[in-house]
Amino acid sequence: MQKEHLDLVVDFIEALLTAGNYAVAREQIVDMEAADIALLLSEFPEDRLPILFRLLPKELAAETFVEMDNDQQELLIQSFSDTELREVLDEMYLDDTVDVIEEMPASVVHRILRHCDPESRKTINELMKYPEDSAGSIMTTEFVSLTADMTVRDAFKRIRRTGVDKETIYICYVVNESRILTGVVSVRTLLLSDSDDIISDIMDSSIVCIQTLDDQETVSQMFSKYDFIAMPVVDKEHRLVGIITIDDAMDVMEAEATEDMEKMAAIMPSDKPYLKTGVLETVKARSPWLMMLMLSATFTGLILTYFENSLMACAVLTAFIPMLSGTGGNSGTQASTAVIRALSLGEVGFRDTLRVIWKEARVAMICGVLLAAANFIKMMLVDHWLMHNPDVTIAVALVVCLTLICTVLCAKVVGSSLPILAEKVGFDPAVMASPFITTVVDALSLLIYFRVATLLLGI
Repeated sequence: MQKEHLDLVVDFIEALLTAGNYAVAREQIVDMEAADIALLLSEFPEDRLPILFRLLPKELAAETFVEMDNDQQELLIQSFSDTELREVLDEMYLDDTVDVIEEMPASVVHRILRHCDPESRKTINELMKYPEDSAGSIMTTEFVSLTADMTVRDAFKRIRRTGVDKETIYICYVVNESRILTGVVSVRTLLLSDSDDIISDIMDSSIVCIQTLDDQETVSQMFSKYDFIAMPVVDKEHRLVGIITIDDAMDVMEAEATEDMEKMAAIMPSDKPYLKTGVLETVKARSPWLMMLMLSATFTGLILTYFENSLMACAVLTAFIPMLSGTGGNSGTQASTAVIRALSLGEVGFRDTLRVIWKEARVAMICGVLLAAANFIKMMLVDHWLMHNPDVTIAVALVVCLTLICTVLCAKVVGSSLPILAEKVGFDPAVMASPFITTVVDALSLLIYFRVATLLLGI
């Protein structure tokens, strides 16, 4: 929903509520998608939220509740009567209930669990035991299971009888008496088969599945690779314990991408929307990284101090330090971004380190030579001839251009290798991104600059 249209709808519904015309207000929102309703409700003040939510039918209310942010969910739970809370929980899938519980304070969690039936409470407790970033933590236990000796007719009877409470019925999973996963069959296959066909004859025995302790990022990669709408989750004994649906996989993709972007920008990850994150929370997320980068950048100052006499002997060298540092930082960022993406997609691993470095080194040499040639022409035409700067000699231009080639080479090697090494030792490769790479490359570029100047200019 576009912002302009959203504002018009909010103003119209606010006018209806003020006039006490709740029936018309209900008509305006019941035909909307749950995600759009959640967005709409977020624009109203807190005192209006329970009123609008109670206008929704039970099933739509539960779907909308899942789409809301944590603060709105907590506010509604506090305003619910016991009956209302039970009705919402009954309409929600268990994996969505677990997601809500994980973000709620203890008092709200106790109230939610108190109003769940014993079987649901047991399942919720089991799901919450899985590690936070594991496949088990985002799976649902609500799926349709069949047996290999069923006929297609029997399968449809089972789907009709049990499917109403399942998150998806389009993919059915075939298990034996020990709950071992033996096959998968789609409703499309069932529809195109004869009613007397046996499931074992039409099921797909080549199963792609994931284990409960697999990382969520691995799960999202598998969904992208195989284009599934649902994927079975098994335990160590290959017993089917749940499924993950595409909507949950997409949430993981978004969360992982957001987390990587924040880390690459030197910000501590946050699960709150930008405008709902307080100033102090934002400061807390950013200041540790800024402090660390500021302290690490002092090495650049130490290098400049060490070569102070060289700078005094040839002051014109100072003018080209920002260009060298900036080009080096940009070169390193290009390499690190490409490698981090390749790592996240599983395209490269630690065994490919030398291949990656060799590729980036060749790219760096070509880019470095092109940049150096362009810079040499610029220094001679603009700095020396047009601006009549006698200090910009051919020797000085050679120093800058040779440094440029070496800096780009070092930057790309550092930018491509650090993320791979970080992943190998257990760190998130996204940490080794733009700010960190730039800090390292700044120091290296200065060391190279003054070493080349010492050799060629004798300063």
